[in-house]
Amino acid sequence: MVFKKLLGSLGVGGPTVDTVLDPGPALPGGALSGQVHLRGGKADFDIDHITLELVARVEAEHEHGESEGAVVFDRFTVGGGFRLREGESRSVPFSVTLPWETPATELYGQPLGIVLGVRTELAVAGAKDKGDLDPLAVRPLPVQEAVLEALGQLGFGFRSADLELGRIGGTGQQLPFYQEIELIPAPQYADQVREFELTFLADPGGMEVVLEADKRGGFLSAGHDALARFTVSHDEADRPDWNTVVDGWFRQLAERRASYVAPGPYGHEAAYGHGAPYGHEGSYGHGAPHGHDGGHHRSGPGMGTAVAAGAAGLAVGVVGGMVAAEVVDEVGDFFEGDEED
Repeated sequence: MVFKKLLGSLGVGGPTVDTVLDPGPALPGGALSGQVHLRGGKADFDIDHITLELVARVEAEHEHGESEGAVVFDRFTVGGGFRLREGESRSVPFSVTLPWETPATELYGQPLGIVLGVRTELAVAGAKDKGDLDPLAVRPLPVQEAVLEALGQLGFGFRSADLELGRIGGTGQQLPFYQEIELIPAPQYADQVREFELTFLADPGGMEVVLEADKRGGFLSAGHDALARFTVSHDEADRPDWNTVVDGWFRQLAERRASYVAPGPYGHEAAYGHGAPYGHEGSYGHGAPHGHDGGHHRSGPGMGTAVAAGAAGLAVGVVGGMVAAEVVDEVGDFFEGDEED
């Protein structure tokens, strides 16, 4: 075991700490478990508390362009209130619950370019110091995987994913940022839309699916964004007709875009643009109609293949200014001295 040194406010000779997460990716809304390993320094120390911080690399838009920074999006106190003797080794097990909106960092083992980490803060006699950042891997919820798989089978491709600072109006968003997955349009939409953007906002009861269409600008009109929102429940992950459901979402979004630019009154009330309230909310709960019953079972290549083939430039290409294959190695360097409390 190699222990990470805390040499800041605790001073040389103070306790050292190493946090080891249980193997395998975690799930949004699920347990994050592991152990905090402590080793005593050259004297006895009273450990006030041990706190874990969840940290994300987030992009922010501003008047001068875009910038990246680190945001702490949750904190958990997992131990403390004991004396660590000189040279003593002690392990503190923990199990905490991730926020439901925790973004996915991988899909079927393929990295998405999202950087998350867990940082350990040790408080000793009123002084606080933070250890190195441990990479955090998160896989999508089953219902999220079902939607992504359907997208791949419908012909959509994966372009990239990032975390955007800010809130989407009209939703139940809880975190100060949201995950945006950029999709290459399926062939049937390619002549109308440059790209689609997808956001999942999960909670204990289900998930909001927010779609954005970036319209190709025409000769007489500039491009514009169209937004739509749909809701699903977690227990719908195994339904057999996801291709039909997801295709229906994008058809509705395409119709809204057409209504937006059509002269005269709109066919239905709609409001579009970043942060604008949604004029229509689709809900695909139990027994909700989908246009046809479509016993459309998923088969053939899905989004996992699209990530591995179409974007898997992630493994060798540049993602957010970093080579994805190096994300794990560089995660500590990126967050060093850059987090927002």
